[in-house]
Amino acid sequence: MARKLRIQYAGAIYHVMNRGDHGEDIFRGDPGRESFLGTLGQACEKTDWQIHAWCLMRNHFHLVVETPKPNLVAGMKWFLGTYTGRFNRRHHLFGHLFSGRYKALLVEGSGNGYLKTVCDYVHLNPVRARLLPPEEGLTTYRWSSYPEYLRGPSARRPWLRVDRLLGEHGIQKDSPAGRAEFEKRMEARRLAEAGKDPALELAGWCVGSETFRQELLEQVGRRAGPEHDGPELRESAEQKANRIIAEDLKSLGWEDAGLAERPKGDPGKVRIAARLRRDTTMTLAWIAARLCMGTKTHLVHLLYWHGRGGKAASSRKVSA
Repeated sequence: MARKLRIQYAGAIYHVMNRGDHGEDIFRGDPGRESFLGTLGQACEKTDWQIHAWCLMRNHFHLVVETPKPNLVAGMKWFLGTYTGRFNRRHHLFGHLFSGRYKALLVEGSGNGYLKTVCDYVHLNPVRARLLPPEEGLTTYRWSSYPEYLRGPSARRPWLRVDRLLGEHGIQKDSPAGRAEFEKRMEARRLAEAGKDPALELAGWCVGSETFRQELLEQVGRRAGPEHDGPELRESAEQKANRIIAEDLKSLGWEDAGLAERPKGDPGKVRIAARLRRDTTMTLAWIAARLCMGTKTHLVHLLYWHGRGGKAASSRKVSA
């Protein structure tokens, strides 16, 4: 079975999320949540992770994790495995606790607001899930890192890093005044988020600029193997296919916009299609639609005769 490719590099930031198997609870009371955070702290000690935000819900969790070393996979294996073992022993259970593989969206840490977008999303999860009455502030939800941001450094968990998120909020100092300003901004966001769809999630596989996305796609293309799958891998394959098309159109002196006006079986189109089949993983349906070559069945016919030398194809009216 194909599995998702994990992109790892020093200094990477991820929005990590996982749910309970079959939607079941992953915490049974506050001791379970404390056990989760204690295990997370141990994982940070082992891996040097820095946590920018977390939120523990009934049947899922959110973490924003920075990895100074490229070790997300090893760290998550230890963390989730250890917490599952502790959960099962406490409740006299066995087997899986989490549903499949965790999600890990890559987040650009350039200081341009992408980290803020993700951390604010995590901190506002209880609001979207309608766990807070309108008259209660965001600090009343104990099981997120937001209340910790409002405490002084000595009162926080040592593995929570606050300076980058405060900086993206325009708060330059972790001081009483800076923390009060952060609370003011987040309370304004809480009021704005009230009534939003609780199922809302950050879409895509990364959060960042187009330059950041393209850099990641280059890594995906270099590292992916036949056993991998995922939206970023499919996007990388499509990016490569479009690059090949652009190269071949340039060599033919054609414009992309003019493809629809050319015959479906134009020999130039067939040559491009054959190269795409040879050098990419794009489907026949995608190639046929992209090159305006009719149905995928018609494309199979054209490629068959192209592979035979094109003799029979040249005698047929394949441009219909």
